Amino acid sequence: MRFSSNAIQTPPPRYHSPMNLEAIQAALREAGHDGWLFYDHHHRDPIAGRILGLDEKAHITRRWYYFVPAAGEPRKLVHRVEQGRLDSLPGSKVQYSSWQELAAGLEAMLFDARTIAMQYSPNNAIMYVSMVDAGTVEFLRGLDKEIVSSADLVSQFEAVLSAEQVASHTIAQKAIDALLAEGWREIARRLRPASGRAAGLTEFDHVQWLSEAMRREGLVWENGPNVSVNANSSDSHYEPTAERSAPIREGDFLLIDIWGRPEKHGSIFYDITWTGVVGREPTAREQLVFETVRNARDAAISAVEQAFAANRPICGFEADDAARRVIRAAGFGDYFTHRTGHNIAQELHGSGAHLDNLETHDERRLLPNTCFSVEPGIYLPEFGVRSEVNMLTAPGKAWVTGAIQRELVRI
Repeated sequence: MRFSSNAIQTPPPRYHSPMNLEAIQAALREAGHDGWLFYDHHHRDPIAGRILGLDEKAHITRRWYYFVPAAGEPRKLVHRVEQGRLDSLPGSKVQYSSWQELAAGLEAMLFDARTIAMQYSPNNAIMYVSMVDAGTVEFLRGLDKEIVSSADLVSQFEAVLSAEQVASHTIAQKAIDALLAEGWREIARRLRPASGRAAGLTEFDHVQWLSEAMRREGLVWENGPNVSVNANSSDSHYEPTAERSAPIREGDFLLIDIWGRPEKHGSIFYDITWTGVVGREPTAREQLVFETVRNARDAAISAVEQAFAANRPICGFEADDAARRVIRAAGFGDYFTHRTGHNIAQELHGSGAHLDNLETHDERRLLPNTCFSVEPGIYLPEFGVRSEVNMLTAPGKAWVTGAIQRELVRI
């Protein structure tokens, strides 16, 4: 999925489930950490708010800290101006006003902890979880604390889906697969009307058609969808607008990227990309690029399927490597300019492991009961191909959800 600033539909606020203290503490013990320190100021760490089940619109003008030990009662440190900010959470509470009280409060809060997980990533390697400022890490290290990344913990509590959430993904999948198929037919109807007089069709016109179709299905989404022709499809972040949009004509190469989720609390996105040609057969070059991307996609899918079937852990970078090897072997490595896939959850780009060994070296595991995209691409100057599917996982198995493109669409 490419991300556009062209707002079409704004989804409702994200649903926050209550904090699961027992599960967090069990995960900390399994990981060998003494505790997990959550810290926020001016909503700098939305991950903390989601995992703790806090109000995402709360007025936060002072720093708060919430420490969950591997065993025992959690501890709060809050400013007296906003002393009730963490009252929805269990645990003891200490208040501060001055910076001296804050420093002393943190030292007392963490007196029996040595290894502490935080939303931190060494060398900013996994920037998606790198929320804690360097100064806070420096201060805690000055207290002789070892700060470790919470990245794997975040995946466990942000990316793992319930059965109801998986069902919501299926609802979105069925709706989007059907309307995308109808969308290809709509392009043909607009370009070749029965009257014989085509009225013209632009990329943005079809964005509007797809958007209305998704609204009728009760879906919401973040910006988009994307419809791009010819050289525009080689820009993976192209965004057609009413002011800047190319016509769709006979002979064009066309890419459509579309995503959405049911308009209900906690629902999960479905996100796909397909490509096709209008009124002709593909050129040899287009066919070669499409087949290379398709084979790379299938290599990543197979790597994930085989790992889960064997109950063997697989990290995000390994799946990316599987796809990237195919594209490099075909001589198009320089034109595969983004990661192979991203986590999918209540956010389109979720906080779980991404299929990435390009933009980051993502060593996070692909966990059971999670969802992610597989979307390699090749972007030549004259056209670009991306083939995107979604996968779900469970203990012992992984599978593609929805239709899988095997050939370029002929419109």
